[in-house]
Amino acid sequence: MTTTHPALTLIEQRISANRFDATHTLADAEIERLVRLATRAPTAYNLQNWRFIAVRTPAAKARLRAVAQDQAKVAEAAVCFIVCGVLADPQALAGRLQPFVEAGHMPAGMAQGWQQAARLQYATPQAARDEAVRSAAFGAMTLMHAAQALGLVSCALTGFDAEGVAREFQLAPGEVPVMLATVGRAAPGNWPQKPRRPLAQVLEFA
Repeated sequence: MTTTHPALTLIEQRISANRFDATHTLADAEIERLVRLATRAPTAYNLQNWRFIAVRTPAAKARLRAVAQDQAKVAEAAVCFIVCGVLADPQALAGRLQPFVEAGHMPAGMAQGWQQAARLQYATPQAARDEAVRSAAFGAMTLMHAAQALGLVSCALTGFDAEGVAREFQLAPGEVPVMLATVGRAAPGNWPQKPRRPLAQVLEFA
C-alpha cells in the first residue's frame, strides 16, 4: 500500500484555522471550484441533498457573524460557507439518477427500486434529518480538504444559532444549517494540528 500519495499528506497536515488574512478574497470561479469539488462527496442513493451558501460580502458576513457567537473568523476569512443539509426527497431521485441510467450504468428498474427504498428509509422526520446532516457533513469535509489542496486553510464552525442563520439567509423549511466552513488564506499565529487520541482508544477490530 502506497504511503506517499499527496492526499495522505494533506490529511496529516490539515489544520483548523482561527486566523485568516482579512485582505484576501476569492474570485467567483475559485468559490465555484471549491463547491464543485465538495459535491464529489458521497450521498445516500446519490441524493445530493445539500446546498452551499457562500457568504463573502462584508454586509453578509456581518449578518452571519451576529448569529455565530461573534466569531471574528466569519468576517476575516475570504468566504464563510453555510453548509446546509436538505431533508431527503425521494421524488428528486428520478432526475438525479436519470443521466446515470441514460449512460447505461444503471438499469431503469434499479433506479425505481432506489426511489422506493429511499421513500421507506426516510419516512420519519428524524431519519430524513439524520440523512441531511450526514450529507452536509460529507460535503463540508470534502470542501475543506479541497481548500487545503488549493493552498488555503479552513475551519468548521458549529457555534451558531441555527434559527438565526435560517432567518437571516432565508433557508427553506427543509434546509438544515449543519455547519459553517470558513475558507481563506492563513494569517500568522495559527496552531498546528492538535494531538489526536491513540488508536488503541478509538479502534476496535471485530
